[in-house]
Amino acid sequence: MVSQVQKSGRLQVVVDADLQDVWRVVTDVTRIGEWSHECRSARWLGGARAPVPGARFRGRNRAGWLRWNRTAEVVAVEEPRELVWRTIPTWLFPDSTEWRIQLAATAQGTAITQSFTVLHAPWLVDRLYALVVPAHRNRNARLTADLDRLGAAARRGART
Repeated sequence: MVSQVQKSGRLQVVVDADLQDVWRVVTDVTRIGEWSHECRSARWLGGARAPVPGARFRGRNRAGWLRWNRTAEVVAVEEPRELVWRTIPTWLFPDSTEWRIQLAATAQGTAITQSFTVLHAPWLVDRLYALVVPAHRNRNARLTADLDRLGAAARRGART
């Protein structure tokens, strides 16, 4: 059987952190390296300074020995509940994935739900990615750990 990348996922954790503190971390793309297992850093592009629909940012990613950059565009923002962005296809990376983070206050802190959907992935690119980045075949455990680290980053930010 030929391997493929995971096309969608939805994960949720409840963290002991205030919703506003989590929102501040999620919407500051320059802090993504604090909590993402794959995206090591990001910066706003074109003068953008905050997530608004149409704003773009570039992320620097690493998985094992591979290193790559991707440009993403903010699709929707509902402060402080939801942030949605998608990766922009290029000639080198012709795929596109939509990412969504939703927050909800709970008695225990904040429920963070992250979901993703591959919007476009040419057949050959899909198989190649699955071969060279085997972690993309099933991303659930790593993404769940990311959400736990996101909560920890929000707690650290609230104490400073």
